[in-house]
Amino acid sequence: MIIPLAHRAGQTQEYYFSVKLAEVRKLLAAGHDVINIGIGNPDMMPSDNTIQTLVDSAYQPNAHGYQSYKGTPGFRSAIAGYYAHTYGVPLDPETEILPLLGSKEGITHISLTFLNEGDEVLVPELGYPAYNAVSRMVGAQVRNYPLLENKGWQPDWEAMEELVSDNAKILWLNYPHMPTGAPATQKLFEQAVRFAYNYSLLLCHDNPYSLVLNRKPPISLLSIDGAKDVVIEMNSMSKSHNMAGWRVGWMASSKPYVDAVLSIKSNVDSGMFKPVMDAAAEALANPDSWHQERNAVYEGRLEAATAFLDALNCTFTNDQEGMFLWAKLPDSIESAESLVDDLLYNKHIFIAPGFIFGAKGNRYIRVSLCMPKERIWEAVNRIK
Repeated sequence: MIIPLAHRAGQTQEYYFSVKLAEVRKLLAAGHDVINIGIGNPDMMPSDNTIQTLVDSAYQPNAHGYQSYKGTPGFRSAIAGYYAHTYGVPLDPETEILPLLGSKEGITHISLTFLNEGDEVLVPELGYPAYNAVSRMVGAQVRNYPLLENKGWQPDWEAMEELVSDNAKILWLNYPHMPTGAPATQKLFEQAVRFAYNYSLLLCHDNPYSLVLNRKPPISLLSIDGAKDVVIEMNSMSKSHNMAGWRVGWMASSKPYVDAVLSIKSNVDSGMFKPVMDAAAEALANPDSWHQERNAVYEGRLEAATAFLDALNCTFTNDQEGMFLWAKLPDSIESAESLVDDLLYNKHIFIAPGFIFGAKGNRYIRVSLCMPKERIWEAVNRIK
């Protein structure tokens, strides 16, 4: 006997990378040397002080019990200090910050908090798959809004005015943008906040890439005047601090939004591990030079990654930020799916096809910089 699934279980599929990495593991088990430049999984270490703080905190007698659902005061204060230093944005650590077990968790909690069945969610036509998946799981209707490739993958605000309806509730935004690498700009953020005000939308900004290969000083959507009335910004230490497996992030907004999400979150988990919060607070105090050194490593890998894409005759822009390169396929390649499988099974190189981020990505691929440059150069040699 098999118990029937809930409707939501049939509305989504297993995450693409979960399926594809199982194929990679089979090849590895068969003795093949697979070069994985498809996943944004940072391979560098957190700072030494971060790891030492984790160890020291774990030896404290009070470290292993339940913690506050809102996180420790020290961690929230560190987040507030980080936002003031990095973005010039003041936050009240007591009322305007809520720690998260990574921003992916935040997408779910925000959706559960603000969306009723039948509400509409504006999601970029290219973006993190979780925006679509979670919206559908809670019974909302996804409305994909267009991005303008010829204008640096910026939202088409005129088209969005035709798309938005009285049922629209949330607008998802993500800049620096994944997967295209389009940078954040002051003008873009001002337009987004104005649009949210005009149409009474909750503007949810996912901001994990602002310190990775950023060409200009990083900015936060919360730096825009009046943003806290309509904006929730999520941030994460996965990419910016090499702490992906730690599952540490937060949301920042005005007190009513923080309290509302906390009412849901507190019924789902029982807080974060104290040594992780203590270490995360230490990591947030990393000097600017630490981030510069990490980005210098990524710059070295960028050269190899561009050579890889050149070897495939792909085209791409040079203004991308974050830890990926987004590139368009030449006409000679049938499809992204066929290229991915050909590289995986014949060259033992794994890259990400663009279609997993939306239908507009059918003729694109994404290459990750989360691999030593020597390995990326080896991938180049295998192509040649």
